[in-house]
Amino acid sequence: MLLVAVLVFVYYTTWTFLMPFVDSTHALQLFFPPREWAIRLPVIILVLGLTVIGSFVGSVMVKAAEKEKAKKLKESTKKAQ
Repeated sequence: MLLVAVLVFVYYTTWTFLMPFVDSTHALQLFFPPREWAIRLPVIILVLGLTVIGSFVGSVMVKAAEKEKAKKLKESTKKAQ
C-alpha cells in the first residue's frame, strides 16, 4: 500500500507541477490526462469519501438511537409490571 501511495504521489506531482513546463507536443504528454482533471479528480474523490463517511456515521447514530429507544422501552415495561 505504501508503494501504491508513493507511485500515486509521484504521478500526481509530476502531472501537476512538471507537465505544464513540458511542450504540449512532447510524447510524455500522452501519459497524462488534461490538466483540469488535476483539480476535478481530487474534488470528486473528496466528495465521495465525505459522503461515505457521513453515511456511515449517520447509520451508526440511527442504530444507536434505536438501541437506546428499545432499552428505554424495555425498562419502562419492567417498571409497569
